Amino acid sequence: MLMVPFTVGVLDTGPRWQHLALLCAWLVGYLVFFATGLWLRSRCKPRYWPPVRAYGALTVVFGLVVVTLEPTLLRWAVVYGPLLAISLWCSWRRADRTLLNDGVTVVAACLMTVVLAGVGTDASGPGLGWLPGAGQARPWVLTGLLLAYFVGTIFYVKSMIRNRGDRARYTLSVAYHVAVCVPAFAAGPWLGVLFAALATRAALIPRAWPKLTPAMLGVGEIVASLTLAALLLS
Repeated sequence: MLMVPFTVGVLDTGPRWQHLALLCAWLVGYLVFFATGLWLRSRCKPRYWPPVRAYGALTVVFGLVVVTLEPTLLRWAVVYGPLLAISLWCSWRRADRTLLNDGVTVVAACLMTVVLAGVGTDASGPGLGWLPGAGQARPWVLTGLLLAYFVGTIFYVKSMIRNRGDRARYTLSVAYHVAVCVPAFAAGPWLGVLFAALATRAALIPRAWPKLTPAMLGVGEIVASLTLAALLLS
């Protein structure tokens, strides 16, 4: 989830050297985000503070490099600021495994495809075009398909681990996967086939193999996400 939208965005728009600075800021930013979540869930215990401080300092450094190279990207703070606030609030409430927190995290990750489309462009269009990359249609299509997949992983993985045996969560997972097959087929026949396979998986695996380990589930997600990336870039 952290790297697939970023990689799709870079390869779809064409690699630029500015992407390297943004990648460093993105990865270190995730580290400080993760460390801050642990610190907040602990009710700010001192032993969790050092990584927050260290990764935070690095994030500021790389962030300044990115803003220096691409100052218009700072406009995306109006989108990422609220998403970050919601997720950290969930961490403080120790609700980091809720659908709300998972959802905003997925949205933040998938939007990077649009952000990357704005690197090296003039963000001066009307409406959403004020945000770099947001005035182009294709990045939104890619983001929508990535979002459809990664939201599905939330439902599917929860039906296999935290909500194993919960009929309502299982039904929600299957219904969601079936519903997103329609836009997937509209985007392309092979994308439709992939999402149909994911819907079949969501229906069959929790019933046939309910005790798959998290590692096995992870391997399946790696294969599915790389397949999706390949289809989006083909």
